Amino acid sequence: MIPPVRRLAAVALSALLALPAFGGTASSHATSWVYSVTLARTAADVQKVAESWKPDILKRADSYSPATPGSQSSTSAGATAVPSSEQLTPTKKVNVPLSVSPELPAKGTMARTMGKVYFRFGTKEYWCSASAVAARNRSVVATAAHCAYDARQAKPADSWIFIPNPGPNGETPDGIYVGAAISMHEHWPGRGDYDYDYAFVTVHRGFTWVSKGGKLVMQDVGRLQDNIGGQGLAVAKGAGNRVTTFGYPAGPQPDGTRPFDGRKLMSCAGGTRWTVAPSLDLQYGVQVEPCNFTAGASGGPWLIDYQPAQGLGSLNGINSLTWNRDAKGGYDAVSSPNFTVATGEVYRHAAAVATPANVT
Repeated sequence: MIPPVRRLAAVALSALLALPAFGGTASSHATSWVYSVTLARTAADVQKVAESWKPDILKRADSYSPATPGSQSSTSAGATAVPSSEQLTPTKKVNVPLSVSPELPAKGTMARTMGKVYFRFGTKEYWCSASAVAARNRSVVATAAHCAYDARQAKPADSWIFIPNPGPNGETPDGIYVGAAISMHEHWPGRGDYDYDYAFVTVHRGFTWVSKGGKLVMQDVGRLQDNIGGQGLAVAKGAGNRVTTFGYPAGPQPDGTRPFDGRKLMSCAGGTRWTVAPSLDLQYGVQVEPCNFTAGASGGPWLIDYQPAQGLGSLNGINSLTWNRDAKGGYDAVSSPNFTVATGEVYRHAAAVATPANVT
């Protein structure tokens, strides 16, 4: 537990910060429900989202603040949105922990799975960190749930895209991937419970912008995993593991200093332990320290058995909350929801979502 005699701060790393308390708890048992939200279903939907992320806009993307959409209007006037649908999807209760092996890209000996997600709530743009995960549909991205769905407004993000390995001036060397559907545990959209602040987003085939005949057109680059590889997935590991965490931090430290600019992938490494944050309904959190990540790192992967030579490991968490445990000038720890058998069921749903064979 958090010692009552010490003043600690726990804040969300990016985008949808500090939800009000909702009163949910987590357990190590598999849930029988997955909450699924459609983002962009058809090729026309994908093209509509793509139009809002042309190169001139992506050049400014690093200037977007990982701020709190809750301060904005809940309307989406001026935003590019596509029709969405939401449903609770029944799944079989599985008692055997899921294990997914990491995968290299179709070509090459080094995976490049990490990047940023960009999205909108209303008229304001936001971004978070994320990573590709190996899946049978070769099209799954793991990030924080608060980087895809605003539980306070009961609203999915508009114009959600994943850009692996983004360049400092809007370059997209490995393509742009439009979100097709979000898969979450039902306690995130239902309660805003940080024990379930994770999401697996199924994405469409990637594209890049190219100039043809004086016009910008979308050019297909194939499936996500084929291009950059995918991390493995390890659930039901609890605490006491050594992990390497990654993200693109950009926000200020508590003392106002800004050691990060959000343009460089950063990492931390350390052992994990249990933690709680009652005001955010976090009862079964896993924390690693030291780590001074700030806003922008949300959704970045926690990897067990990370192999730098291949860029691969097994996903065992995501950056969810950052902590100022000693109440001094800088953040000193980061936490993730505990990945349980239920997390594996959410992943299974995302890995089974089919997308069109051509979106350009």
